[in-house]
Amino acid sequence: MTSVVERLQGDGPVFSIEFFPPRDAADEAVLWKSIRELEPLDPAYMSITYGAGGSSRDGTIRSIARVATETTLVPMAHLTAVNHSVAELRNVIGWYAAVGVRNILALRGDPPGDVYGDWVPHPDGLNYAEELVELVRSLGDFCVGVSAFPYGHPRSANLEADTEYLVRKLRAGADFAIAQLFFEPEDFLRLRDRVAATGCEALVIPGIMPLTTLRTLRTSIKLSGAPTAPRRLLDRLEPLADDPKAFRAEGIDAVTELCERLIAEGVPDLHFYTFNRSKATREVVSRLGLVPARA
Repeated sequence: MTSVVERLQGDGPVFSIEFFPPRDAADEAVLWKSIRELEPLDPAYMSITYGAGGSSRDGTIRSIARVATETTLVPMAHLTAVNHSVAELRNVIGWYAAVGVRNILALRGDPPGDVYGDWVPHPDGLNYAEELVELVRSLGDFCVGVSAFPYGHPRSANLEADTEYLVRKLRAGADFAIAQLFFEPEDFLRLRDRVAATGCEALVIPGIMPLTTLRTLRTSIKLSGAPTAPRRLLDRLEPLADDPKAFRAEGIDAVTELCERLIAEGVPDLHFYTFNRSKATREVVSRLGLVPARA
């Protein structure tokens, strides 16, 4: 099975896509429609998230197994340490390996119910993402990724401390990091520079979400960890709140411009959070010239 890092070693920039596991049959139909629509565009890899406390664990495993066996896509499965013993984590990692998944995004995860609440490890579990990286590495020939935060993790004291934690995860055996959402190219580029300044050469990949509605803008702000979006972006989009078509067009323009700057700065991969829809991502990657000619 091809690794994420191998897929990022081509001559030019590529893109990747992220989905979340379906809750029911209707969700599953939507997910697979999007997967099939994006598959011909040959993304470098695709990932499926893992619910807090393992709440969507079975859906993740079932969906990622289908991707591994029924599509041409390179799958990456998420894994969190929330509410799991080491024995349970070993079991899940074994399931991933058994269905042919060799790429894992190792996350400590957020406390269930309150992402800003106090972290309470499972009594027989792990306390840090770097420990999960080490566990995955110890169990086979996996390509391992971790998360990164352009504005710093909400529990980090400052950006210096946050960079230290990220580099520890990378040096524990992670091959790359995927950054949470951000709004200005410089926000990501400064994160990349902070990592490089430590002497760590691991890849850091930007996370991108197309801004198609006022709701996606608000979701982006929440997920980024920033207090708000830059005034420049808000001034561009908020006046269009009552015109969905114009908002969507301007939002796609803004995200495309963000991606163009990142590509110009040598970013090897743009990781798109799709929310299980394909249209906006297809539009952006097509405008960026990242779609193979046959598609």
